[in-house]
Amino acid sequence: MAKKSTKRPLKKAPAPARKAQKPPKPITLYYWSTPNGHKISIMLEELGVPYEVRPVNINKGEQFAPAFLEISPNNRIPAITDPDGPGGRPISVFESGAILQYLGRKYGRFYPQGERARVQVEEWLFWQMGGLGPMVGQANHFVHYASEDLAYAKQRYRDEVHRLFGVMNTRLATRKFLAGAYSIADIACWSWVLSGSKHARLDEFVHLKAWRDRVGARGAVQRGKALAAQMRKPLTEEDKKILFGQRAR
Repeated sequence: MAKKSTKRPLKKAPAPARKAQKPPKPITLYYWSTPNGHKISIMLEELGVPYEVRPVNINKGEQFAPAFLEISPNNRIPAITDPDGPGGRPISVFESGAILQYLGRKYGRFYPQGERARVQVEEWLFWQMGGLGPMVGQANHFVHYASEDLAYAKQRYRDEVHRLFGVMNTRLATRKFLAGAYSIADIACWSWVLSGSKHARLDEFVHLKAWRDRVGARGAVQRGKALAAQMRKPLTEEDKKILFGQRAR
């Protein structure tokens, strides 16, 4: 009959204690409450990542400060600095479209990896950058800020906003969002549609109006749009001298 072993089983060594992970360092958002600024505040709210806001008062010329020009050489907001950039080293990014792409790639959200889906997002992102934003911006300028009452310029840019709204309306007739799923393309366009609705009535564009409401119902969009809204005040004549008529320095 086999003898029973009297050896006690060896105790397993305790697992080494895991080092507590440091919380991620916040991204710094250089910001003013404008449609381009809203793109990035909305994206950061959607991602739910830590960030801190560094206001850049464009009405007072703070965008020309040498420290800001190191980050944004085009003297425009928004811009970001990310202390945990590629390879763990800090990086700064300027231009709102480039920032959206960077954040979408880094966090893997709102910017698909599949090439076909990504192409659709990029088409509508660049459509906003090259069309919707500039045309609404020009309409705003000639209607609200130009020192001369130029009827041709007002009508020219109002008509273009109307045309672009029609393009979006047709696209959104068959889908909920511009590129299928909610993406950085929608984030880029939304605040500019709000601004452009002063020049083209959304009641004419039922699908676009529904999209505006659909996107605007998102909590992150509401928080990003509301960020530092008190910054926006009517422009003074001194503000206009700083903002308009800039030339190379």
